[in-house]
Amino acid sequence: MMNNSNSSETALLDFIAWAASKQGRIENVLNHTLPSANSTPQTLNSAMRYSALEGGKRVRALLCYAASELCNTDAKVADAAACAVELIHAYSLVHDDMPCMDDDDLRRGKPSCHKQYDDATALLVGDALQSLAFEVLSQPQLCSQTNHQISMLNILAKASGSTGMAGGQAIDLASVGKTLSQTDLEQMHQLKTGALIQAAVLLGGINGEIEKTAAISTYAKNIGLAFQVVDDILDVEADSSTLGKTAGKDADSNKPTYVSILGLADAKLHAQQLYDNAIDALTPFGESALRLRELAGFITQRRF
Repeated sequence: MMNNSNSSETALLDFIAWAASKQGRIENVLNHTLPSANSTPQTLNSAMRYSALEGGKRVRALLCYAASELCNTDAKVADAAACAVELIHAYSLVHDDMPCMDDDDLRRGKPSCHKQYDDATALLVGDALQSLAFEVLSQPQLCSQTNHQISMLNILAKASGSTGMAGGQAIDLASVGKTLSQTDLEQMHQLKTGALIQAAVLLGGINGEIEKTAAISTYAKNIGLAFQVVDDILDVEADSSTLGKTAGKDADSNKPTYVSILGLADAKLHAQQLYDNAIDALTPFGESALRLRELAGFITQRRF
């Protein structure tokens, strides 16, 4: 009989293998979706590939695939959803790093797009990646049910615009040097980070019944916030080489964070509570929600 230690190690290795498989899958999908670096305009296309390929944890894609397994979503739909979310995320990072935004020279362990190329190219890369995401989701006959495809486009559009990620970024920029309450901070991050994470789960679970959709939405809301809390903790505790981006940037920029508002110890407790809330939402689904539960653990226990 396998003891608990061996069982836990086997489960971890199984999750690592699953995650590596899905990370390889989305890399391949992105590689085939992005324009060739040799096609015109070559600089823009090369910069798009530079910004979207070979980097990152692919957490949003993994969440999308995990939700698709719970809800039995068609593999072709799951690939398109994961690809679209990663393209939106990549575009947001390119713009976020620009001098007029967070002004960061390092992303995913290499020079940011505007440093590797130039500001104008980086601006166009973000625009083009965003457009490509919606091109992927709007391809003819993607879904067997047209209403599902329209819902997917609507989910991603809301998560990306002023009621989602872009709105959260605007609030973030306006909050530099200000003191925010925890409620204000959570509202900002529900938009800036949480909206796209929630969209990833909902897109992957587009085939789900009402009770599954409600549960994974609650899961995603909590895990999206947990992701940001852990990000703020790592900004304090990790170094740049581990993070792949500039450590301590938030403190240097005088931006409000969970650590600055709650303190390090309470920020860690808050991340744990959000994790617990996410796990509780999945209780009715047992082993069929295994990957979503494992991803919740990965997000809250990661070191980069």
